[in-house]
Amino acid sequence: MTKEQFVLELEKIGAIKFGSFTLKSGLTSPFYFDLRDMISFPYILEGIADLLVERIKDMEFDVLTGIPYTALPIASLVASKLQKPLVYMRKEEKAYGTGNNVIGKFEKGAKCLVIDDLITTGASKIETAENYKKEGIVIKDFVVVIDRSLNGTEELAKDGYKLHSLITLDDIVQLLKDKNLITDEKVIEVEGFTASLNKPKIEKAKYVNPLTQKLLNKMKEKKSNLVLSLDVTTQKEFFEMLDKVGGEIVMLKTHVDIIDDYDENFIPKLQEYAKRQNFLIFEDRKFADIGNTVRHQFRNGVYKIADWAEYITVHMVAGEMILKGLFEGIEGHAGFVLARMSSKGNLLNETYTRKCFEAAKKNPQWVAGFIGHGNSVEDIRRFKAKFPGSELLMMPGVKKEAGSDAMGQQYITIEDAIGGGADCIIVGRGILQAEDSFEEAKLYRERAWKAYDKRNNN
Repeated sequence: MTKEQFVLELEKIGAIKFGSFTLKSGLTSPFYFDLRDMISFPYILEGIADLLVERIKDMEFDVLTGIPYTALPIASLVASKLQKPLVYMRKEEKAYGTGNNVIGKFEKGAKCLVIDDLITTGASKIETAENYKKEGIVIKDFVVVIDRSLNGTEELAKDGYKLHSLITLDDIVQLLKDKNLITDEKVIEVEGFTASLNKPKIEKAKYVNPLTQKLLNKMKEKKSNLVLSLDVTTQKEFFEMLDKVGGEIVMLKTHVDIIDDYDENFIPKLQEYAKRQNFLIFEDRKFADIGNTVRHQFRNGVYKIADWAEYITVHMVAGEMILKGLFEGIEGHAGFVLARMSSKGNLLNETYTRKCFEAAKKNPQWVAGFIGHGNSVEDIRRFKAKFPGSELLMMPGVKKEAGSDAMGQQYITIEDAIGGGADCIIVGRGILQAEDSFEEAKLYRERAWKAYDKRNNN
């Protein structure tokens, strides 16, 4: 079967549709490809499998997979023809028996080629790769039957993946036009739709939150982008540490609820220190409940966080309305959205991170930036490139040398963090547990600011 014959067979069985369709990405498209019914036409499956074999026969990979459900029977045929092992991911994580989430035999570190039927934006492909990565399988290449030409190639490339396609939307439209199977009006509609999506990207809009600018100004003033995570449990330890290092930091990250001897004098004393040592206050509460509940947690109760903390951390598990619940009707506060975590095995996947960005884009007045970890300079760069505006990147898990600890915390170097795009580094135990906390804080501040200055002036 040729590519032309394949397209004509798809048209014959009604797999190519024109009208108005909502895609998985949320886009409204004037065309739709539905390849699911191919399983009822063995000769079409056989034909597309032969075409894919020819396309990928010279590529290097250890195992094959297909993204359920449409691509799985296609991948099975291709694997059989090439005599390559087939694996696939369960739709739901298995919590019983062996607990294996990948069906099939493979070696850790195996290079996997992914087959799918279609691509639109690439988001689901990236999520697939991340899920396989957790199981010890490496994915670098995706092969799709039809490339709908909606910036999927570019989106995958940002995350280090390569797309290979068998047939493009342009191929299909041109063939159907030549065979008089599509009207000129529909051709114009399809071409207009794809052209609007494939325009050169305009520079990001600058959603500068007032609290973002406040932090930037403070950083320049103090020549510091060091945030101290002061996780101690007594007021004595807390203020003794500030006496030592408060002059080196641009912002203090607190967990006020872990202070065993907290009393009414703690906050006024903290505010006095912040004014005298010229740093901002960031309560790392990680709000994560429904809007009404977080509103009370932020403004009321024992700690009345809104009275003294300029910045707070926000989880987006409750959806974007949490931002409204926290910040609507109150001035002088902003959130850092927790988009990634530095702990090994955390559950914040690429889909979650993308939703964080979408929420921030809709509510720039309430989001000063994101908190997220990266494993390398390139990983951090790809992460920050997806920020919707001019939000700042706060980076935890930073030490003088890369590594990890017994609790699964992953660490990256100061220079790699800043060089990749972090604006501020968050350091806790690296300073708190040092023999000379002042000298250690000074070292972190100087190295971080030097890297920041170098990045911004090159």
